[in-house]
Amino acid sequence: MSSSGRLQQIANHLSNNYGRGLLNGEVAIITGTFSGIGRSAALLFAKEGAKVVVSDLDEKKAQAVVDEIKAAGGDAIAVGGDVGADDFPAKILDATIKRYGKLNHIINNAGFTYDRMLHTMPDDAWDIIMKVHVRAPFRLIRAAAPFMRLKTEPGTPVENRSIVNVSSTSGLHGNVGQVNYAAAKSAITGFTKTIAKEWGAFGVRANTVAFGFILTRLTAAKEDGAAIEIGGKKVALGIPGAKTPTTTGAADVKAYPLIPLARPGTADEAAAAVLFLASPLASYVSGHTLEVTGGR
Repeated sequence: MSSSGRLQQIANHLSNNYGRGLLNGEVAIITGTFSGIGRSAALLFAKEGAKVVVSDLDEKKAQAVVDEIKAAGGDAIAVGGDVGADDFPAKILDATIKRYGKLNHIINNAGFTYDRMLHTMPDDAWDIIMKVHVRAPFRLIRAAAPFMRLKTEPGTPVENRSIVNVSSTSGLHGNVGQVNYAAAKSAITGFTKTIAKEWGAFGVRANTVAFGFILTRLTAAKEDGAAIEIGGKKVALGIPGAKTPTTTGAADVKAYPLIPLARPGTADEAAAAVLFLASPLASYVSGHTLEVTGGR
């Protein structure tokens, strides 16, 4: 298709969906949606017209997000389960195709931190982070191949399809106490770029979004007591001694000297970056890592 034809296709999409959302009628799987970035992304995607498959470790918590979406007039279903479980890809894909008949987007957002200094990190802290942040996205995307690697005839409009893998600046620059998380998030970059190269011919875009300091339970004070249970073991979440901003969105140069915007980002701002990468506005963006850091 010529460049002018592609531009016209994008313009037609936006025109046809004006007032109905950027993702009108498209189907998106979003993992890790109980809170934070995942919840904000699920609500935003639904607002933009997507049919959302909301997934979380606890299906009741996922259903609560679905209820929010439906109360606002959107369409969503909940699928609970551990993204690292062997049967998870089949479970969520079967539910998605049975309900909606197709799949446009996979947002691999589920994850957590299990911080230790390198010299004291046990094998299980390394293994579980790799399992959830690298192996799980790989297995879900591999299983989704029949629904995303769709051939189209030359000249036929290609439906918007994408994969967005959530990463972190820890994966780009490393971070003290997070050798497992940094290694996993770094792996996601090469993984995503490879998907872009292998699946680009089928019209599938693949991008990574690397977040900096976003206000979620992973960046809250560890003393607040947030935790996740993995394999019967409780893993504490958060950063020791972290201070929660008193005014969300207000600039504070003294408190955040390394962030040019002088404040942390919100989950809604993070979700907006994910929406951009999945939307037709990023129709020629693939194999890219978008840093969402406030300039840090």
